[in-house]
Amino acid sequence: MCKIIHNSQANGTLSRKTYFQKEKRLIFRQLSGTETIKNGETCPFSILFAYLCSMKLLIIDDNVAVLRSLKLVLNGVFDQVVTMSNPQLLPALLSNNDVDAVLLDMNFNAQKLDGSEGLLWLELIKKRDNPPAVVMITAFGDVPLAVEAMKRGAEDFITKPWDNDELIEKLHKAIAKRDRNMEEQRLMAEAHIIKEREKDQESMTLEELKAQHIKRIIKEANGNLTLAAERLGINRQTLYNQMKKF
Repeated sequence: MCKIIHNSQANGTLSRKTYFQKEKRLIFRQLSGTETIKNGETCPFSILFAYLCSMKLLIIDDNVAVLRSLKLVLNGVFDQVVTMSNPQLLPALLSNNDVDAVLLDMNFNAQKLDGSEGLLWLELIKKRDNPPAVVMITAFGDVPLAVEAMKRGAEDFITKPWDNDELIEKLHKAIAKRDRNMEEQRLMAEAHIIKEREKDQESMTLEELKAQHIKRIIKEANGNLTLAAERLGINRQTLYNQMKKF
C-alpha cells in the first residue's frame, strides 16, 4: 500500500492525484532544489514518493520474471502498477488516458532483437493526445538503440540489470519532463490564440470593436440587460438601440 510520509498541506477532501496535479509546479521546484518547503527541507524524497504515489504506471515486457521484479520494486511507489507481456493490448489500456508513465521493453520477439518493435509501439504511444511519459527498457548493449528511441520521443531509458533507486528517479524525471512539455504546448497554443485574436481586432472597425465589447459585457451579466447597461454606463434604451446595430 502506498503511503504519503510527508506532512503536506493537501486537503483531505481532495484525491492525492488532484492535489499533486494542482501543486505540481511547486513540487517540481522543490524536487529540483530550487525552493525549500516550510520545514526547511530541500528536495525531500517524501514529496517525490507522495507525488509518484498518485500516479499510474504501465509496464510492458515479454519476460514474466522481469515484470514480477519491476512490480515488486514499484508497487509501493506508484498508486497503480499494471503489467503485461503482450504489447497488442496497449491501445485498450491507454484508451482511458489515465496512464502517467509506460516502462516499455525494446524487444518482444526472440527472433527479432533489433528493437524495431519497441520503436513501433513507442511511436504509437506518442501519437496519442496527451501521451504518457515513456521510459524504454533495454539490455546494456542496446544503449545506442535506446538513444534512438529518445530521439523519437521517449523521455529516458533504463538498462538491465537496473538499479532500483535510479529507476524510480528516472521515472519521476520522465513524468516531470512530460508534464513540462505539455504545459509548454498549452502555453504556446494559448499564445497563438491570443495573437490571432489581436490580429483580428487590429483589422476590426471602431463599430465592430464597440459591438464586441457590448456583447462581452452582456455575456458577463448572464444576459441581464439592466445590469449590462449599468456596467456600460448607459441606460437600458440606449443599450437596446446599440444592440439593433449588430
